[in-house]
Amino acid sequence: MPRVNEDELDWAETDRGETRFRRKRLAEAAGGEGIGCSLYELPAGAKSWPYHYHTANEEALYVLAGEATIRHDGETHAVEAGDYVAFAADASGAHRVVNEGDEPVRYLALSTMTEPDVTVYPDSETFGVYVGSPPGGSEERSLEGYYEVDGDVDYWEM
Repeated sequence: MPRVNEDELDWAETDRGETRFRRKRLAEAAGGEGIGCSLYELPAGAKSWPYHYHTANEEALYVLAGEATIRHDGETHAVEAGDYVAFAADASGAHRVVNEGDEPVRYLALSTMTEPDVTVYPDSETFGVYVGSPPGGSEERSLEGYYEVDGDVDYWEM
């Protein structure tokens, strides 16, 4: 039984404007493959990954400490320690975590680790394609890229 204690792991930090958080990849450190689990810490005034949904991976969030707002499927919902939220693998699962408070928010993010996957970003009208390793995975991908939704090419003109 692989075991890992979160105190043994270093934080990975992401800081891209309003998107700011710290993350520890718990499932990966314990040798998990089919289910991903990361510990996140979202500082005051920060937001998580851009508003998105997956077409192949279901995700869930469990709040450990603090209070946040989740933008989900076009609405906003307050969450606090003890709340669990599931996000379907389709447009109804679109989500983003926002910390509008003065204290950090800590939560677990869980996901199936299915590939290939397409992640859709409704705000920017873009999508990402992942083949060889799912979103959140660290294996080398055979195909990966981000594209504009309306940037399609006629099949017969390729």
